[in-house]
Amino acid sequence: MMLKPGDKAPHFMVPDTKKTMWSPESFKGKNVVLFFFPMAWTSTCTREMCEVQKDYEAYKSLDAEVVGVSVDTLYALKRFAEDYNLESVIMLSDFNKEMIRAYDVVHHDFSNNYKDVAKRATFVIDKNGIIRFVEVLPKLGDYPDLDDVKNTLRSLQ
Repeated sequence: MMLKPGDKAPHFMVPDTKKTMWSPESFKGKNVVLFFFPMAWTSTCTREMCEVQKDYEAYKSLDAEVVGVSVDTLYALKRFAEDYNLESVIMLSDFNKEMIRAYDVVHHDFSNNYKDVAKRATFVIDKNGIIRFVEVLPKLGDYPDLDDVKNTLRSLQ
């Protein structure tokens, strides 16, 4: 079922690039922006994560944790983050596809016959674990509206 603003953020338990496990409870008391992206090193995904890193201070000033989520392994995401200096973005590996299913952002047919990667989607979750913004893009090459994300974060101040 498609999540919408006002819904409680679903539960998950996935690792970051340092093998630390994360869940919604890890972000308790913080605003969170979840950036789901299909696959590391692909053109739009790389552009998106680099743009988010470049503007990290704006997100920080809006009291938000910035999180990238893909089905890549934690090892691949670690290398991806190193390659593009994504040191401020928390990278979560949803290799078992728990988060993309819980957030209903599964793209069933990616290129090269890869199955079930993340749709390009963005969720803003407030300090109480309530979803305040949802953008699920219809095409993998579409780009998120980062201004809408920041405006939502401003409304939470």
